[in-house]
Amino acid sequence: MTPASFTRRPLPFALSSAALLVAMPALAQDTQLSTVEVVGRTASGAYHAEEAAGAKTELPLRELPQSVRVVTRQAIDDLGATRLDDVLDYVGGVSRQNNFGGLWDNIAIRGMPGDQNVGMATLFNGFSSGRGFNAPRDLAGVERIEFLKGPAAALYGSSEPGGTLNVVSKRPLWKPAHAVEAYGGSHGLKRGALDSTGPLGENFAYRLNVAVEDRDGWRDHVGSQRQVLAPAFTWKLTRDTVLDYTGEILRHETPLDRGVVALANGRLGAIPRTRFLGEPADGDVRVDNRTHQLILSHIWASGWTGRLGLSQRTTGIHGYSTEATNLQADGLLTRQRRLRDYDSDDLALQAELQGKVDTGGIQHELLFGVERFRFEMDTRMLRASPTTSQPYAIDIYDPVYGQAQPTPVANTDTFERQRNTAFYMQDAITLAPAWRLLAGVRVDNYDQSLLNRRTGVTTPQEPSSTSPRLGLSWLPTSQWTVYASAGRSFRPNTGSSAAGNAFSPETGRALELGTKWESADQRIGATAALFEIRKRNVLTSDPANAGYSIAAGEVRSRGLELDLAGQLSTHWRVNASLVFNDVEITRDNNLQVGGRLLNVPRVNGSLLAVYEDALANGQRYGIGGGVTHMGQRLGQARTQAEANAGTAAFDLPSYTTAKLVAYWRVTPTLRLTLDVDNLFDATYYTSSFSRLWVAPGMERAITVGLQAKF
Repeated sequence: MTPASFTRRPLPFALSSAALLVAMPALAQDTQLSTVEVVGRTASGAYHAEEAAGAKTELPLRELPQSVRVVTRQAIDDLGATRLDDVLDYVGGVSRQNNFGGLWDNIAIRGMPGDQNVGMATLFNGFSSGRGFNAPRDLAGVERIEFLKGPAAALYGSSEPGGTLNVVSKRPLWKPAHAVEAYGGSHGLKRGALDSTGPLGENFAYRLNVAVEDRDGWRDHVGSQRQVLAPAFTWKLTRDTVLDYTGEILRHETPLDRGVVALANGRLGAIPRTRFLGEPADGDVRVDNRTHQLILSHIWASGWTGRLGLSQRTTGIHGYSTEATNLQADGLLTRQRRLRDYDSDDLALQAELQGKVDTGGIQHELLFGVERFRFEMDTRMLRASPTTSQPYAIDIYDPVYGQAQPTPVANTDTFERQRNTAFYMQDAITLAPAWRLLAGVRVDNYDQSLLNRRTGVTTPQEPSSTSPRLGLSWLPTSQWTVYASAGRSFRPNTGSSAAGNAFSPETGRALELGTKWESADQRIGATAALFEIRKRNVLTSDPANAGYSIAAGEVRSRGLELDLAGQLSTHWRVNASLVFNDVEITRDNNLQVGGRLLNVPRVNGSLLAVYEDALANGQRYGIGGGVTHMGQRLGQARTQAEANAGTAAFDLPSYTTAKLVAYWRVTPTLRLTLDVDNLFDATYYTSSFSRLWVAPGMERAITVGLQAKF
């Protein structure tokens, strides 16, 4: 099969994914899994998870009235994933959004993107990690990634109604284990990693993950370097009291790369996908992230658990960039030079009490919590726009680098301060052997201000929100669940109106109806879900004041999700998803009503399958592959005026990619791996912000690895 034919034929893949879900009860086998390895790359682990820490309940995922997709460490390792970006296409309903020139991760879940000017809202061990400026997440110190679909505001406050992502870090173990890894591959990839854990006495255990990476990059002049240090410890202060620390220090350096351009008629491919349209002399932009978490937990004599957590995070972005502003018919691209000097500081405190009570034969699992955070963000940007005397332009067909660079001058200089106090509670109720009710609510009270240092004007706002959630599960058999849920969400809008008033927060409402199945041996699980989401108070143009906004826009998302993950037999494990999603703008003063949202496909899906066995001499091997499909997406916001004039929309074409994965365990402690991404070297585009900023997908890349345990 040629690359072109492979790209044009997503239907067989979609049908195969659907068939797996329809046939899921017949796939279960009563097989015995090998022991999961605890450091380095795992083997014979699990794709199917039975619980998620982000749900904050002891209810198994099969009983939870919510769709949750957990990417386990086994799936991460099978994919050869070192960054969050490497796993996103294997989670149904996830679409990539503006990634700020490669400086952060950004996705929409169920078609609901957040603020296009910031990265996505995420959690790290249950604490917010989306505020500030976050480098693309490295997975060296990550145990699993939990995609909590639907509103999570009843537990976590400000978030998108489509879903929330919770990253769970690796924990210290009480048995010594150590691993080192080395990788090399296409485009000058060099990466080394260390994972070490064990006890330091009877009551103290540690874990240390370190990774160092250098890439020349597959795009011209776009290499990257990163260093990760992730220490952790567990200290048993008493039999019932434990202190946990988790740290993560990450430095990521790479040029800000806005990608390629499309011609005025929307045609992509006019220039090579490797062509860099910035200026190499700008050098790297540096992103620094530092996270420290302390969690003190205590089990009371009554069986209740108290938890006190403190999280402190600092982030920053510093460096120059050159970014496209206009493309002329002759291929001359004018550009703007920018200097970014961004810093943020985030301090959060959580206190929770969780336990069980019985009332008349009905069991309640209660959670009471309070959260307080202080967030400060310092944003300073200087710009040098093109002029007649100094157009600062480049020919996209024959680029010449090294021209005189303009000196940026002051453009943006702001200081934002946020304070929030929130109270929340959740009750997971066992109404009867076959019925579960989950109810929760959170009340947030914000105190927010934005100081414009250039004008001296401070814009305050004090939004508050009450976010309820209610879900009901029916367990007709020991393997099947039928559930329904409803919830609300909110997210404060930044900025101010023409009158200087703060905007009302975005609010969302989501409904979900679904079914779950789990094999008798709990090694395979599947979910099918129907959902509808409506979001209001989206910022839109102010018809009475040009250049200003009002909170009056509305969007709607409807869809069907199918997910399957687990061990099919002694030798096979599979992860599959298929999603149909219809998202449209239902109200706006500028954008096309009835139109689509940026970068959100109507169809996306994936299939990952790995086969493993043992040779006659006892050596183990595994071989498998993955296929992902992403449907056609809107590539630039389309106005109502453009639609009325019949102007064609700029769309990103659909794409299908494949990958190959393999390993050979030479000895019980030595393992070789092979990963081939974009196996057929398809040309595709992952996301865009406009015709001038289009992110191309990576060309074929081969990575070989060596992992040793000691």
